[in-house]
Amino acid sequence: MNEHLHATPADGHSHSRGHSHAHGHSHGHAPVDFNRAFAIGVALNAVFVVVEAVYGFLANSLALLADAGHNLGDVLGLLLAWGAAALVKRRPTDRHTYGLKRSSILASLTNAILLLVGVGMIVWEAVHRLARPEAVAETTVLWVAAVGIVVNTVTALMFVRGGKSDINIRGAFLHMAADAAVSLGVVIAALAVMATGWLWLDPAVSIVIAIVIMLGTWSLFTASINLALDAIPQNIDRRAIEAYLASLPGVTEVHDLHIWGMSTTEIALTAHLVRPDCPVDDGLLGRSARELAEKFGIGHSTIQIESGDPDHPCRLAPAEVV
Repeated sequence: MNEHLHATPADGHSHSRGHSHAHGHSHGHAPVDFNRAFAIGVALNAVFVVVEAVYGFLANSLALLADAGHNLGDVLGLLLAWGAAALVKRRPTDRHTYGLKRSSILASLTNAILLLVGVGMIVWEAVHRLARPEAVAETTVLWVAAVGIVVNTVTALMFVRGGKSDINIRGAFLHMAADAAVSLGVVIAALAVMATGWLWLDPAVSIVIAIVIMLGTWSLFTASINLALDAIPQNIDRRAIEAYLASLPGVTEVHDLHIWGMSTTEIALTAHLVRPDCPVDDGLLGRSARELAEKFGIGHSTIQIESGDPDHPCRLAPAEVV
C-alpha cells in the first residue's frame, strides 16, 4: 500500500485528501523595510554609475570606467534581486504550481553571466592599455573613487541587519562591501600614480578589479547553475537527512530521496519511507516536517509512506532510477 502524504507542520494545518504543506523556516519573504533599502541602494548606485562613467571618460581612467561598469552590474543585480524578491511571493497557479519561486535563481544566474561578460571586456581593454599607457587625471579619479567608497559603504550598511537571517540580503551586503573595497583600490592606485608617475598602474588596477569581480562572481555563477539544475544546496547534508529519515519509528528503508532549491532561499524535499505493518501516522509526518525545518532548513517536505509489499514494489526504489 502506498500513501502519498505531505509532511504536516507542527500547527497541523492540512488540506483535503490527506495532503498538507510544510512551509516552516522559509526565508522567501524579506521584511518590508528592505524594499526601501533596495530602492535607496538602486538610486544611489545608478547616480554614481553615471557620475563615475562621465568622470572616468574625462579623466581617461580605465580603472574608473571598469569600476563604473561593475557598479552598473550592481544596479542590474539589485534590480533583478528586488524583482525576484517580489515574484517569489506570488501565489501558486494551475500552471505554476510552485508559484514563481525559481525566479530568484534565474535572476542570480543572469546577474552572474552579465558580470562575467563585463569582466572579459575590462580585461581586454586593460591589456591593450598596458601596452600603450596613457596619461590619467589622477586627482579626478581619486575624488570620484572616494565618493564610490561612501556610496557602496552606505548601501552595504543598509543590509547589515537582514544579512544575519537572510542569505540573499547577506549576499547583497557582501557584494556592496566588496565594491567599497574595490573603490578603495582605485584610490590607492591614483595615489600611487601621483607619487610615482607610473601610468601602467591604472590598467593594472583595472585587471585586479576584474579578478576581484570574477572571483566573487564565479561562486555566484556556479551556485546559480547548480540550483538551476536542481542540485542539493551547498549547506545541506544529504547523508545526515537520509540518516534522520531512516531513524524515524518503523522506517526500514528510505529511497527516492530528492532535495532541491525551490528558490535561492527555500528548500524542498521528497522521499519514500518504507514502514511495514504501520498505519498512516499524521503525528509522525507532523514531527518529521517540523524537525526537517528546524534541523536542516527544509521548509517544504513531501513524504510518501509505503508498506514494502514485495508484490507491489516501488518502481522508483532503485538508486539509479529517477
